[in-house]
Amino acid sequence: MIHTRQFAKLHEGRNTLQYSEPSPLPMNANERERVVVSVGGSLIVPDGIDTNFLTHFKALILDKAQQGFSFTIITGGGKTARRYQDAAHTVTPLSRQDLDWIGIHATRLNAQLLRNIFVGYAYPQIIKNPTAAIHADAPIIIAAGWQPGCSTDYDAVLMAKNLGAHRLVNLSNIDYVYTEDPEKNTDAKKIEKISWTEFRKLIPTEWDPGLSSPFDPIAAKEAELLNLEVAIINGTTLGEFSNYLEGKPFVGTIIS
Repeated sequence: MIHTRQFAKLHEGRNTLQYSEPSPLPMNANERERVVVSVGGSLIVPDGIDTNFLTHFKALILDKAQQGFSFTIITGGGKTARRYQDAAHTVTPLSRQDLDWIGIHATRLNAQLLRNIFVGYAYPQIIKNPTAAIHADAPIIIAAGWQPGCSTDYDAVLMAKNLGAHRLVNLSNIDYVYTEDPEKNTDAKKIEKISWTEFRKLIPTEWDPGLSSPFDPIAAKEAELLNLEVAIINGTTLGEFSNYLEGKPFVGTIIS
């Protein structure tokens, strides 16, 4: 059942809210464009839980779902994962696999938060295996980390492959992909559009849980094979996400 409580509609490019009574979301997603959205844990839990971001994110997703989009949203672990990993490793040195499992469960906690935020609109179960058959008509699906050795970037790409999605949005805390790390080199240049071949030259060839990269190298390789378009967008400026979905100019990087 779709709840009829009020929801907040986001004005593009602004962080202002206009409240209106929603009409029920069409539940059959078969004829909708399915967009996979990877939400960095740094947006959900930059330190404490960011309810301001979550409020605006929900408003945007519901607004776009009204317009005919369907979303599969996969969550990162953020500081919750790192704090638990650091604490456990301080007490008992852990294997990479054990640290991975802590991170995976952090993504699942964040996913449960989002599933409850979208209650009444989203598929009632969290998807943990991106390769399993998914029988869901809901316009919103929430997913989380899968298994050790996989980043949520890679899980998101596998989810796109599974669902036949052609676009994946990676919401993080950066505006663009750069030629180099702009914090280390002030001469680093922003990139608005880049091919997978050129992008993969900019990043390491192997994935590591502590890797700082705009997109996981293993996920990038798989995305290239799928001809998947990935948009890197700063999630703190959700108006840019809205612009991208509607084919308007936006601040961010397209990899294709």
